[in-house]
Amino acid sequence: QVALVESGGGSVQAGGSLRLSCAVSGHPYRVAWFRQGPGREREGIAAIWTGSSRTYYEDSVKGRFTISLDNAENTLYLQMDSLKPEDSGMYYCAAANLDELGYWGSRSEWPVWGRGTQVTVSS
Repeated sequence: QVALVESGGGSVQAGGSLRLSCAVSGHPYRVAWFRQGPGREREGIAAIWTGSSRTYYEDSVKGRFTISLDNAENTLYLQMDSLKPEDSGMYYCAAANLDELGYWGSRSEWPVWGRGTQVTVSS
């Protein structure tokens, strides 16, 4: 049984950095970070496959965010640099035990979710 608990959210000024953590129990095949801004759909922003170096990033975060997985600590990270106000929202950790059937960033591809952590970026 996979369970996920996020931490590390907070408030930061534009241009700043935050690192989100997700404690992962169980052994999922792949894990990801999603973001849901005010009035917006939940969107996938980064994903990593636990048994390989395969990663994906949503275009708006490429070059600014880095997803990583510490297998020894069973922790998923999201290092967020050069933050922008539009990065604000709830950030969720997600996991799946099978390969994706369609687009990795679709909410429907991820059956297991954490409760989220809030990120606020002020201008």
